[in-house]
Amino acid sequence: MFRPMSDAKSAATLSFSFDGRPLIGRDGDTVAASLLANGVDVCRETPVSGAPRAPYCLMGVCFECLVVIDGVGNRQGCMVPLRDGMTIETQHGRRQPEEMQG
Repeated sequence: MFRPMSDAKSAATLSFSFDGRPLIGRDGDTVAASLLANGVDVCRETPVSGAPRAPYCLMGVCFECLVVIDGVGNRQGCMVPLRDGMTIETQHGRRQPEEMQG
C-alpha cells in the first residue's frame, strides 16, 4: 500500500527508534511515513477498547497516527518531521498527565 518513491532514494538517512527497535528513515519524511516505510502497522491503541490503530489519512485529519515522541504523548506522527535520534513509542490508551510536562 505505501512504499517509498524511487526518486527520493538520495535523501539523507536518519536513525530513530520505535518501541526500542532501531530503525532508519529518510530526511524530509514524517514520523508516520517513516513508521509505515519500516513496516510498522500499529502505532497506538484506542483508550476505549484497546483496538490497534495505524496512520490512515497522513494529513492531520484522522488522528489515528498518535504516538509518543521523546516522551511526549498525543503527537500526530503525520505532522511531525522525522529527526535523527528520535525515540518513538506506541501510545497505549490516552496520554497520561505526567507526559504533558514533557
